[in-house]
Amino acid sequence: MKVIHVLIYFIIVGLTSISNAQNATIAPKYSNEFLQIGVGADALGRSNAYVAGVEGVNGIYWNPAALTKTSKWLEVSGMHSEYFAGIAKYDYIGLAHKLNDQSALGVSMIRFAIDNIPNTTQLVDKEGNVDYSKITLFSAADYAFNLSYARKMKLEGLSVGGNFKIIHRTVGSFAKSWGFGLDAGAQYARNDHWKFGVMVRDVTSTFNAWIFSLDQQTKDVFTLTGNTLPNNGLELTLPRIILGTQVKYPVGNKGNYVASELDLDLTTDGKRNVLISSSPISIDPHLGVELGIRKYVSVRFGVGNLQYVRNFDGTKKLTLQPNIGLGLILNSFKLDYAFTDIGDNSTALYSHVFSVRFALNKPVNALK
Repeated sequence: MKVIHVLIYFIIVGLTSISNAQNATIAPKYSNEFLQIGVGADALGRSNAYVAGVEGVNGIYWNPAALTKTSKWLEVSGMHSEYFAGIAKYDYIGLAHKLNDQSALGVSMIRFAIDNIPNTTQLVDKEGNVDYSKITLFSAADYAFNLSYARKMKLEGLSVGGNFKIIHRTVGSFAKSWGFGLDAGAQYARNDHWKFGVMVRDVTSTFNAWIFSLDQQTKDVFTLTGNTLPNNGLELTLPRIILGTQVKYPVGNKGNYVASELDLDLTTDGKRNVLISSSPISIDPHLGVELGIRKYVSVRFGVGNLQYVRNFDGTKKLTLQPNIGLGLILNSFKLDYAFTDIGDNSTALYSHVFSVRFALNKPVNALK
């Protein structure tokens, strides 16, 4: 019953935040959506069905309660991926430190950016002359910094954790925003076969304060070209509740296994084009499967992003996004690969994603 109480608590907190936030008019749909892409090729290969099964450093993103499964004194994880033919770049690094057998700390950083964007606002002067030397380059970048803590509870198999995150977004020198928010998660391992997880992202809603800095020349260009001058303001990211269930069984006695997880993403910013679309909550299911071979190789596949697409004749059809992946394990070093899409169901935009993860023992000098 204690497990149920903990899970219900997290869900109630998220729903309470939803109720309060829906009275606001500063909550655009898909706010801070770069934080929904995912980290780690092992998770991406399983269509992000990872809230219940994640262990160690990548739990900072997927479920901070998983930090209690940090295998050694320090775990390090990194990932680089590129989308839209290399136009957009996504980078992640995370570190998890095992404090003791009961608790762990984690820090991470995510950067999602498009670099070298031409700024042509000053290309044509007031007399109509074109001066290509006036073209400059800028970046549109989103950053997320996480500080995480997790602890095992008295009930065997139950862990809870949380994130404090800082969001920084920039659009060249024209605009920037700072924001902050909280995530909360729990994991429960009923036995060696069944695991359950709940993750509430932006549990108290995440606020971003935008400040725009346009010089007079740029303002004049905006006015002459019929563009609206942006105003400073607040942006609110509503909570997202993710429920996960994993089942895992050995196959034979040589370290082989099969594991499968089903996650349900409950978004709260209104109707979305997902399998179950309603207001204010839409539900997006995704399923992942992993086959382990002799503890050295993992083969993964998953399906997600189920959407109804309207045909030219007005009829609708259900589409889905398949993903595949592969993992290699050499002692404490893991190399993972995924063939995945950013989420638009277009095979032309699938990307190759690699990530690494390794664990380190406590330094010898630190033992003295």
